Amino acid sequence: MSPSSAGSKPSSASSSAAALEAPAGEGIVARLERAAAPLAHRIAEAPAVRALQESLPIAFGAALAALVARLAVLLNGRPFPGWSALRALVAFLPSAFALASVLMLVVLSLRLALRLRYPALPLLAAAAVAFALALPHDALTALERFARTRAIDDLAPFARTLGVSGIFTAIVIALGAAGAIALGRRRFGAVAGTAAGACAFVAAAYALFALGLSPASGLASALEPLATLGDSFVALVLITAIESMLWLVGIHGPALLAAIVFPVYLQLQVQNSDAFAHHQPIPHVVVVSTFLFVFPGGAGATLPLVVLLLRSRVRRLRAFGFATLAPALFNINEPVIFGLPIAYNPVLAVPFVLAPVVLSCTTFTAFALGWVGRPLFYTPSTIPALINAFIATLDWRACVLVALNLAIAGAVWLPFVRVYERAETARAARAQPAAGAA
Repeated sequence: MSPSSAGSKPSSASSSAAALEAPAGEGIVARLERAAAPLAHRIAEAPAVRALQESLPIAFGAALAALVARLAVLLNGRPFPGWSALRALVAFLPSAFALASVLMLVVLSLRLALRLRYPALPLLAAAAVAFALALPHDALTALERFARTRAIDDLAPFARTLGVSGIFTAIVIALGAAGAIALGRRRFGAVAGTAAGACAFVAAAYALFALGLSPASGLASALEPLATLGDSFVALVLITAIESMLWLVGIHGPALLAAIVFPVYLQLQVQNSDAFAHHQPIPHVVVVSTFLFVFPGGAGATLPLVVLLLRSRVRRLRAFGFATLAPALFNINEPVIFGLPIAYNPVLAVPFVLAPVVLSCTTFTAFALGWVGRPLFYTPSTIPALINAFIATLDWRACVLVALNLAIAGAVWLPFVRVYERAETARAARAQPAAGAA
């Protein structure tokens, strides 16, 4: 070892220690950092979490690319394809997520094998077979038809049957296969244990298949009772929390819940519009447009998060904030969820669920007490915040409520963003010695 390299080592170690040093002070942010940062570091660096964070952007990118390709076909050289073509694009959404599910299974299995230093082929094979067995029987039939014809329209029945929970199914299967192999290697050694773990996992998947049990369809069935809660505070809080938690595990929350609860709350929205047209009292608080106030910036109320990132002390986070500001203004936050990422992020997951739940409380209170006019009309979520609130209610006080909600959500996000900044700084400090050695 040269003297210069030997002399640089304490400097690197000291910079890393400085990055990990607990903040002084008795403020809320400092206390939270001291309590949560060590655990967050350990969880964030776990091989499974790192593999998930690396795989989700790839799967989401595949879904986005499929939607863009489908849109290009629908446009066919026209500047605007018409409403029928746009409805066809929305109908293609499950197909895009079905493709993303398959890619997620492959990429996550490979990333887990790399990070855990397991043979990639047994892990991928076990996950692929188990994933096929975990699908509903009708999905397998549709997939066989698509494999024969290779026609994109034949993929639609498979996608509808699989549902947008396919990414979650792929994640569970890949993690389960890796866990089974880990147990096998611990019990029987590297070679025999890998084979034993993979075979045992496939056998368990076949047993569920033989019993007619499908994890993909089971998730949708578990959510069906949400549609019976109606216009209530409990319904608003539960739907908000469940949608947010679904996003955290890689499931498109609104798309999954749409088939279950959207028809119910759209009907309530229509009743509000009809009451307004006939100069009658507006009957319902929880309708489709109510969620515009709960999710400013998209799921997780992430518009304040993006604004906080613009002032971040970490260069990567600051650049990311500027890159995602424009989509966030139009309530498009998939780049934030999968690009930052928030999904499977132990630090940012808490405010992602907590902030919209708090906003559901303020929103329901304001509407129920008559402080703000109740939502009258269905308004697309892609219309920017403040504007969409006024269009939905025709009440200027709705803009005040959205501004208040943004401030509250920002206060919820702030301490967790500070913890995440310290985690990113510590990670960069640990990476510097490795870069210098290379």
